[in-house]
Amino acid sequence: MKKPTILLWSLCALSVVLLSLPWLVPHTGALALVAFVPLLCADAIADQCKLRASWVFPMAVFLAWNAATTFWVCNATVGGGIFAIVANAAQMLLVWLLFRLARRRLRGVLPYIFLAAMWIAWERHYFSVQVSWPWLTLGGAFARSTRSVQWYEYTGMLGGSLWVWLSNLGVFGLLVAVSDGLWRRWNALARGLAAVGIVLVIAGPVVASKLIWSNYGERSEGTVDVVVLQPDFDPYEKFQSLSQAQQTAILVGLSDEALSQRPAGNPVLLLAPETFTGDVMLNRAEDSPTLKTLRRHLSQHPGSEMLLGASTYEIFDTRSAPTILARPYLDGWAVSHNSALMLATDRPLEVYHKSKLVVGTELTPWPKLMVPLDDWLSKKMGVGGLMGRCVGQDGVSLLHFGPERIPLGCAVCYESVYGEYCTEYVKAGAQAMTIITNDAWWGDTPGYRQHLAFARLRAIELRRDIARCGNTGISCFIDQRGEVLDETQWWTRGALPGLVHLSSQQTAFVRHGDIVGRVCTLVFLLLAALLLVRLFVPDKH
Repeated sequence: MKKPTILLWSLCALSVVLLSLPWLVPHTGALALVAFVPLLCADAIADQCKLRASWVFPMAVFLAWNAATTFWVCNATVGGGIFAIVANAAQMLLVWLLFRLARRRLRGVLPYIFLAAMWIAWERHYFSVQVSWPWLTLGGAFARSTRSVQWYEYTGMLGGSLWVWLSNLGVFGLLVAVSDGLWRRWNALARGLAAVGIVLVIAGPVVASKLIWSNYGERSEGTVDVVVLQPDFDPYEKFQSLSQAQQTAILVGLSDEALSQRPAGNPVLLLAPETFTGDVMLNRAEDSPTLKTLRRHLSQHPGSEMLLGASTYEIFDTRSAPTILARPYLDGWAVSHNSALMLATDRPLEVYHKSKLVVGTELTPWPKLMVPLDDWLSKKMGVGGLMGRCVGQDGVSLLHFGPERIPLGCAVCYESVYGEYCTEYVKAGAQAMTIITNDAWWGDTPGYRQHLAFARLRAIELRRDIARCGNTGISCFIDQRGEVLDETQWWTRGALPGLVHLSSQQTAFVRHGDIVGRVCTLVFLLLAALLLVRLFVPDKH
């Protein structure tokens, strides 16, 4: 058989398109249900033709898919963007190569079950490792097709990953049966069952989701008035064109204008973006010029409180560093945080430190190795300080609003990508969620739209209203069905008022966590053990 190179590359290109579009174009999540079929076909053809470098085809698909959907990371850091694309694709390729190995040693459908379970187990593990970039988790393909995945309140996002694999493997299996002539040898009952099975796998979750969506009623145990403030500062010029005092004055002006249109004295939560200010030393937080100005502003509007993001730091006057991530500061040490602050006139400042930190810009992975290397580069070559050394808190904590001390969760930027992590806010008692972020580092690219879409999945998984504030947008309100109720425009300045419903009920996903990921991990480990046995004790049959 002549090597069908053009056919193989065409199939790979089709897979890239089908995998990428759900992250780039609204309402195209269904394409993920068949996106791996061309790659599976290409892999099978390459195996039949005994191509020596057949691993090149999946490698090309995964590199192109990552580049097409997350190229925008390079707008913030070229090196980091390239690393994210290559490292993520390399892990996907490793999963695929292990599948190819399993296909040589395991019989029937077992290699394909191994592939699906291994991929989902990898996705689950990827949420908890230090260098974590789960942006292309397959269940996220439906972030802009949320009416199809209302059942995420039971399974979480990895339920969507399982749906993707079941559908792809089902369609691929049917194609193999037709091409190999098995379909003709099946009786009418077998053909009917196969056809019905594929339809149920693809359409069943959609029908179930539509029923849930149609019958779901917004749970409300009270409401909170929220005004989202979008100051619209270019992060690359934040401290060049405007001082912090000028930025604070703009934020106060936005708030004044919005509050002047509301009844005086009514409780209202003002929501400001991530890292709005950098002048808060937690040891003496009340000395912060920004917080002093904001407190004066809040005192002029009784009932108002503000939740804002801040790059905070703590000073330690000790000989030894309090943590390996501390940097020398005068005669002591400084420890940095990316924080959310709840500011009120009648209560002490509440602080939450972001836990899920962005690798490189905030997080130094493997600090015992990387921090000394970074310090050495700084001393010897003058190129140190390339990695951020933010310190996050060990787990979630809540912020509280109003005299009733209403518990709110606040996911800071990247944290909103982590579904099971966000369940901890609800377990701790959060009755509504807020998200504060600054997505302008990526420019006007798909990045900020993808980030917003992931918040819609969190609303479904948690069944919590979400108020989202972005420095340059998009700021919005999301209801418990994942529907965006009202939003701002990208790169505009303004204030967005809205109402957030409170709920204390917990979804199955909150109560039980990621059951799909745990089950798939178990299946993967069992099949991996079987594969090891077959590698060292070949099947004589």
